[in-house]
Amino acid sequence: MRSAFRKISRVGSLTGGTKWYLSEDCLLAAKRMMYAVEYRRFYLRDLEFIVVWPSRLWLLRLIIPGVLFAALGASLWQWVNSTVGAIFASVGLAWAALELALGPTAGSRIRTTGASVDLPLVQRTRRARKVLVRIDAAVRANRGVIEQPTAPVTSSQPPEPSVQTISEAPSATASIGDATQTNGS
Repeated sequence: MRSAFRKISRVGSLTGGTKWYLSEDCLLAAKRMMYAVEYRRFYLRDLEFIVVWPSRLWLLRLIIPGVLFAALGASLWQWVNSTVGAIFASVGLAWAALELALGPTAGSRIRTTGASVDLPLVQRTRRARKVLVRIDAAVRANRGVIEQPTAPVTSSQPPEPSVQTISEAPSATASIGDATQTNGS
């Protein structure tokens, strides 16, 4: 028997990670922490939005190991052997080049009608578009609606002109003036 869930993403960490599965009616997150697994189900009909953004700390993954390996390489070059120093300096350079090639790490938030959850959906932002397209297609198929712009409804009666009394006009302009003063303008 074939499973109804398809794995769409995996985000690993030192103590476990999160695997994401998609079915016809839900999105399932299996978060593993050491030896325990926590499952979180998000029904597609309840999804409001999924946001993925680049992490601000991804540059630290690039800079800190690169600088440490380069400094270790320079000190080994000076005091031990130039070959060993060159090896460590090239490891630092390769680390920095790999992190630049992979791109920024990602953070994500999933909002449903009942909750907002911060769980890693993808490891890197460059993969986010592919995963979000699959989820979007499943949401559209689940809701059964292909969103198209609706045509404006025409009525046989002309719209009634809005009549504004003099007492209402100053209060409207006063509230706009108050709002611009509070905004610092």
